[in-house]
Parts: sequence; C-alpha cells; structure tokens
Amino acid sequence: MNPLTSASPILGAIVNLNPPGRYIHWGFLVLSLANLIVIVIMLIVFVLALTLPFVHTRRAHPGQASKSLPERTPITGFNVVSPTVEAAPPNIGHGAPDEDASDLWTAKLRVAWLRYLPPDKMLPDSQPAYVASWIYVFGVLTLMSLTVVIATGTVLALEGPVWWHTSSVGLFVNSLHLWSVECFFGFMAIHLWGKFWMASWRGKRQLTWMTGAVAFLVSVFEGFTGYISQTNFDSQWIAFEAKDAMNGAGIGAFFNTMNFGQALMIHIVVLPLVIGLIVVVHIVMVRLRGVVPPIDALPEHLGEVEAAASSPTRSLPGSADPSKAGLKMGDAATSRSAS
Repeated sequence: MNPLTSASPILGAIVNLNPPGRYIHWGFLVLSLANLIVIVIMLIVFVLALTLPFVHTRRAHPGQASKSLPERTPITGFNVVSPTVEAAPPNIGHGAPDEDASDLWTAKLRVAWLRYLPPDKMLPDSQPAYVASWIYVFGVLTLMSLTVVIATGTVLALEGPVWWHTSSVGLFVNSLHLWSVECFFGFMAIHLWGKFWMASWRGKRQLTWMTGAVAFLVSVFEGFTGYISQTNFDSQWIAFEAKDAMNGAGIGAFFNTMNFGQALMIHIVVLPLVIGLIVVVHIVMVRLRGVVPPIDALPEHLGEVEAAASSPTRSLPGSADPSKAGLKMGDAATSRSAS
C-alpha cells in the first residue's frame, strides 16, 4: 500500500480542508465565504505592505539612489528646466557595489560565474583544431533531437490522446515525436561510446562524464513511461508485463504502471524537468572544462588553455587568453589538416 494513502486519513482528521461550501448572495453576485475571506486578507496584507516601514539593517545600495539628489544640478526634459542641484555622485545609477555587497549571495554567485565562466568562454567563437571531427558532432545532434522531442511532446500534451490517434496531423506529430526519440537515443549512444573510448573524464572532467551517463539512464526511464502512455494495445501489454518488474524492484508501491494518469504526468512533467536540469549542468561543465582532446593530440593541436591544463602547473580556469585557446570555427578543418 502507498504510504501516502495510508497516512491520508490521519492528515484529514487533523484539518478538514473540504467542508461543505457556504455562499453569500448579493443580487446576481454569488461568492463563497472562503473566497470572501481570502479577498479580505489580501486587501489587509496589501494595505499593510504599503504603510508599514520596512525594517532592514543593511545600508542602502548607492546605485538605488535612496536619497534625493543634492541641490544645483540642472534637470531637463521636454523643454522644461527644473531648479539646479549639485552634481550627483558618479556611482549613482551605475550599480556600483558598496562595502556590504560581498555578503550578498547574488554578488558571490556573480563573481564566481564571471571567474570560471566569462562570456567569451560561455559563448565562444573559436574551437581547438581537433574539434573538426565527426565524433564531436553527436553531442550537438543529441541536443537538437531533444529539442524536437520537447516541442512535439508539448503539442501532444496540449491536444490529448484522441487527437494523436484520430487526426492526420496528430498522427504526423506523434510519428515525429517517436522518430525524434529514436534519433535522440541513437545519437546519445554514439556520443557515449565515443566519449568512453576517448576517456573523456580526463582533465578533471569526471563530473561532465557522470552527468552525461546519468542523463542517459534517466532518459531510459523517460522512454519507458512514454511507451506505457501511448493508450494503445502496445502500451497496455508493456504496462502489464512491467508491473511485476516494478514490484520486484521495490518501487511498485510508488509507481503503478497500470495507472495511466501517473505514468503520463511522470513522462511529461517530472522526468523532463530532471533531464533538463542534468543537461544544463552537463553543458555548463563542458563550457567550464572544455571539450576533451583526443588521447594522442599533439601540443600544437591544443590551444593555450588546453596546453596549460595538460601541463603539471595548471592555471586557474579563465586565466589564459581566450583568443589563443583555439582556432576560428571556419578555419578548424584547414588548421587540423595542416598540422
């Protein structure tokens, strides 16, 4: 038995959130008492938020210009000149951090992000020469297939099972969704094979490799929930056959393959969020450490960043000149053949 189901009578006995509704009538207006209470509370909170002083110990940020400008600075606009006020400090309006800015988690996150992932490293316009190889293409193809899977799956979720079984357009979108999933798994498998034999965990890329492997495993379960959500004979057969497997794995009390609603919501809500988060982390780690070079790559094939990472004395990420980290994308194949 599901533990949540067994605990629901106890929780329901503590607080009854489903009593009989009471309604108030004002002519043609009918409003439930619960909604009226919520509206009154919202109005009270709104008035209090406008009137009560905000208690905060931190000094105001200079860029917020909490105080009025000093006198004698001319302010013009629409051919109207106001009385002059003194020139404002140069940091007002420019977001200059104050002495307390280092205590903010947003400031710490920004500093760490710019240190390890500056804009020219997050969105580079050059790549090392060894990237001009087909084995490096399948990671991008996997992402493109995932994009098509999400787009077609969104359309199917909006229209529903009747549409994708009866409408010609629905059948086309359903087939497109199926074949994009097939391409996704095919490209991802080739990508994993290539990175395994290239030992892509080299150069402190263990987390990059692990996130890719975990994304593959989660995608397998995502594909399984998709199969049992087809609402046809195949999905019924798969669900019946998989029920014993789920029970044997010890998760039958939490995941019932015969429950179409549960399987569909896991397929279109829970697992896509998990896969999306893992993919984002994976891409960030690729940008942080760079794509892995071939095992037999020569030093002249590596940019300054990769060469520094391969040497015993390693520099901090982002410390090398990004302009020397590789070759322009258009010249990658030519430089690779020349070297």
